[in-house]
Amino acid sequence: MHSIDPDDAPVITGSDPEGFPWSVFHERHPLLFRQVREALPYGPRELRQLEAFEKEAVGGVIGPIEAGAHDRALWDEWCRPYLGLPWTEAPFLWAEVYFYRRLLSATGWFGPGPMRGVDPFAPLKDAELHGGSADAELAALDRLEGLDEAELSSALLLSSLWGNRADLCFEISAARVDGVVRADGLLVDDGTAVLSHLRERPPGRICLIADNAGRELLPDLVLLDHLLVSGLADTAVLYVKPRPYYVSDATAADTYAALRRLRDTPGTAGKVGARLWQAIGSGRLVVDTHDFFCAPFPFRDMPDTLRAVLASATLTITKGDLNYRRLVDDRHWPATTPFADVTAYFPGPVAALRTVKSDVVVGLDAATATALEAEHGWRTSGTRAVVQFRP
Repeated sequence: MHSIDPDDAPVITGSDPEGFPWSVFHERHPLLFRQVREALPYGPRELRQLEAFEKEAVGGVIGPIEAGAHDRALWDEWCRPYLGLPWTEAPFLWAEVYFYRRLLSATGWFGPGPMRGVDPFAPLKDAELHGGSADAELAALDRLEGLDEAELSSALLLSSLWGNRADLCFEISAARVDGVVRADGLLVDDGTAVLSHLRERPPGRICLIADNAGRELLPDLVLLDHLLVSGLADTAVLYVKPRPYYVSDATAADTYAALRRLRDTPGTAGKVGARLWQAIGSGRLVVDTHDFFCAPFPFRDMPDTLRAVLASATLTITKGDLNYRRLVDDRHWPATTPFADVTAYFPGPVAALRTVKSDVVVGLDAATATALEAEHGWRTSGTRAVVQFRP
């Protein structure tokens, strides 16, 4: 393992009209504006702000943060290289983060009015958390009770990986991995190495950097419960976003809603929810956040305060596509670039559970990479996934 200079690969932007980032700004974002406007009864001020920002974000150039913003000084510095450029010419990761910061402002989140602190994405998250699919997936937890520790650990790790896949969440077991998951797109499976790493060490602290709320957060919480109950972890820290972000990213409020959902469900799910509720009270499970998780930078630029905490963890698990982009840098790496090399900077052992939904990917063997490149859209379809580990 050796550290790689991120400048060895070009940063991903949205400048290619045929590329995925371009489609995000010109196809996904107009749909998102409509969904946001319809989700809550905004007043004239918020509707005007949303309309103005949509014109800028979809067809205009990057403008400054709003006057009087609490984080104006930071964003003035971060925006300096990109002000006046089309949104698709800035680094894709930076532009998306800034887009959601500006969208949140347009809805009144930071303002003095009644929409201050109102999550514009809450109706979308709530509908998923309380829908029938979540009912079925939580009920399926009861069918995992007969598995031994090794099988259950593998099953719950993969459930966390595929947590937003209704056909797989909580339906898998270690005995069926080859028949269900790998045949359906698991490109790298370091799950055994992850669990061996935990079993070979005294129980310590595991940090999980969460991705989405709703049905994806439920299996993350179930996994943390299992790690605590099985003795693979002594304590756990669940890192969430400090504010609404990327539509479905989990906040503390989303976490507590998911815990209530678990606790109020009959059977195994209810037992898990009750244990996690108690674990928060005893300090074995900590729900935490950091402003850096909404900053427009990769994890290699994390502040020393966060670096010190993760350095002392037995394992940090990063969940989801966005955290993967931040972990390995959102760049056009060759797909065969070793995962261990691009994450050598990370301050402690790290595992990535990621459904592939954007361009960047590393750590594939040459045969797999060659075969996949002949398949159109495999990087963004959400049908492929990786479990990657660097001790």
